[in-house]
Amino acid sequence: MIFIVAGVSGSGKSTIGIKLAEKLKIPFYDGDDFHPEANKAKMKSGTPLNDEDRKPWLENLNKNMREWEQKKGAVLACSALKEDYREILANGIRGPLVWVFLKGTKELLQERMEARKGHFFSPALLDSQLQTIVYPTYSLTVDIALSPDQIVNKIMENSSSEIGLIGLGVMGRSLALNMADKGFVVSVYNRVAPGEETIVKDFIDALEPNQQVRGYTSLPDFVKSLKKPANIIIMVSAGKAVDQVIESLKPYLASGDLIIDCGNSHFEDTGLRTKTLAEAGIEFMGTGVSGGEKGARFGPSIMPGGNPTIYKRVQPVFEQISAKDEDKNPCCTYIGPEGSGHFVKMIHNGIEYAEMQILAEAYFVMKNGLAMNNEQIADEFETWIESGQGSYLLEITVSILRKKEKGTYLLDAILDKAGQKGTGSWSSEFAFRSGIPLNTISEAVQARQVSALKNYRTKMGSLYSLSGESNFSATAKELQQAVYLATMVNHHIGFSAIKEASKERDWNVDLSETARIWTNGCIIRSELMKKLALELQNSEGVLESAWIKERVEDSFESLKKVLSNSILSNIPTPVMNTSLQYLLSITNERLPANLIQAQRDYFGAHTYQRLDGGDEFFHSNWE
Repeated sequence: MIFIVAGVSGSGKSTIGIKLAEKLKIPFYDGDDFHPEANKAKMKSGTPLNDEDRKPWLENLNKNMREWEQKKGAVLACSALKEDYREILANGIRGPLVWVFLKGTKELLQERMEARKGHFFSPALLDSQLQTIVYPTYSLTVDIALSPDQIVNKIMENSSSEIGLIGLGVMGRSLALNMADKGFVVSVYNRVAPGEETIVKDFIDALEPNQQVRGYTSLPDFVKSLKKPANIIIMVSAGKAVDQVIESLKPYLASGDLIIDCGNSHFEDTGLRTKTLAEAGIEFMGTGVSGGEKGARFGPSIMPGGNPTIYKRVQPVFEQISAKDEDKNPCCTYIGPEGSGHFVKMIHNGIEYAEMQILAEAYFVMKNGLAMNNEQIADEFETWIESGQGSYLLEITVSILRKKEKGTYLLDAILDKAGQKGTGSWSSEFAFRSGIPLNTISEAVQARQVSALKNYRTKMGSLYSLSGESNFSATAKELQQAVYLATMVNHHIGFSAIKEASKERDWNVDLSETARIWTNGCIIRSELMKKLALELQNSEGVLESAWIKERVEDSFESLKKVLSNSILSNIPTPVMNTSLQYLLSITNERLPANLIQAQRDYFGAHTYQRLDGGDEFFHSNWE
C-alpha cells in the first residue's frame, strides 16, 4: 500500500510523512530526494520547474513506487500539484494508493518556509506552486493548522479499510471485487498454505486501477488495516473452517468488532456462535448470499440475520453490492435475529433443489415420453419463458441443452449422478425434527441420493424387465402446466417452512420481503417470484393466494395426466408426483391418519383423540 502525502512546499509533507510511516511501520521517502541536480539548482535559484523538468522526475518516482508496493509499501512525500502529475505517479500501481493533501493559508506556509534552513527550494516559488496546485476530490485534504499528531491520526482514521474479507475462494474474490467496484476500500486476507502461497498476490496483481483493495497474509496486519469497530466478512466452507477462522481472529479483535459469516453455514451453528461471541463482546451475523460466482461479483441476493442495530453498520455496503429489483430497490433486507438469515438461505437452497429436479423431470418426460431431441426441448422451454413462466434456472437449462462440444451435445456426455453440498439435506433434517412438511424439497434430496447409486441402478436395470406403455398421450402444453403447478406447490412448501420457523423462534420474518429480494440476484429468481412478492403482502401463504388458486385449478388435470402417463411409461417423476400428493393431502379434510392412530394405540398405548372428544385423549383395549 502506498501513501502519497502531497501539497505545496512548506505544508509539512516530510514531517507528516515520517510520522505516518513510523505509525504504519513502512518506509518513508521524500520525493525531493529524487529530483536530479539540475532541477534542485533551478529551484534554488528561484526559477520554477516546468512540465518538461518534472516529467523524468515523476517517472522515476513511479518506477520506485512499483518496487515499493512489491515489498512493504511506503509513504512518499511529493508535491503532486496537478492531475497530469498524479496520473504519471499512479501509472501501473496495482495496490491501493492513498492520496493525502496538506492545505494551509499562504501566510502560514510562508512562515514555515522562511523558518527552514538549508533547503534548496526558494520561498519565492510559493506563489507559483499555489497557482499551479489543483486539489483532487478523491483525496483526503487536511488543514495544516492541526498538530502533526492530529493530522496523522486523521489520515489513519480515514485511510483504513471500510470492510475486511477473509477467504479468497470463488465467492470471496467475487464479493471483494463487487465491493471495490462500488467504491469501498476493502482489505482481504487469505491463509498461506500449500497450493495457496500466491493467492493474495495474484488477486491484487489482477486488480483494476480504480479498485481499492489491500491484500494481507498476516492476520494481525489485516485487522489493523480496518476502521474501528471492525467489520469482517468470512467466506470459508461451513463447519469447522468457520470456527477455526473465528478462533484465529479473536486475539486481534476488540469489543464491538463484527464478524459476518456469508458462507452456507447451518443456522443453528450461527445461533450458537452469536451467543458465544457475545460473551466476549464480539458481534456476529449470519448472512445468506445467493447468486453463485456471477451474482457475488455483480449483484447477489443478500439475507442478513442478527442484531438489527449492528446490521445498520454494514447495511450501506450490502445494499450497494446487492442486485436490484424492478423498482431499483436492493435485493437485500434484514431477515431477523440469530440464525434467521442462514435459515432463509437454507430454505432458498431447498426450493432450488426441487426446482432443478422439476425441470430435470420435465426434460426427461420430453425426451422419453414425447421423443423430443435436445434442440426441440430447448425450443419448448423457450416458449415457456416467452409465455411468462421464465426463471433463471429455466434460462440456463435452455443454454445447457444447446451447448455442443466437437459437434455433439455436452449434456448427453454428462454422467447422470447428481452431487450436493448439504443445504438441501439440512432443510429436510430440520423439517423432520420440527414436524414441518417439506415434501418436494425432501424428495428432491432423495432423488439426488438415488442418482448417486449409478452402479446399483445399472445392476438393477439389467436385473428387472418392468413393462411399460409407449403411448404417451400428454402434450407439451400440458407438461408446461404440470411443471408450473409443481413449482407453485414447491414455493408454497418453502415459504410455509419459513413462516412456521419464524413463528416458533419469534423471528418475525417478512415473507413478502423475502420473496422480493429473491426476484433478482439469486438462483431461484423468476417471474413467479415477482408475483409472489406482491401476493404474499395480503396472503398467509402461497396456496392461499386467490391468484395462485386460479392457476392451480387450471393446471390440476394437466399434472394428473402427465403423471399418470409417466407412470404408465416408466418415467420417474418423483418431485412432480410429490407435489400432487401434497396438494391432494392438504385439500382433503379427511385423511387415513385415524387408522394410524388406532394402530399406534393398539401396539403401544399411545392414545388417540376422537372427533367428538374435544382435546381429550383416549385409550382402548383393542383385543
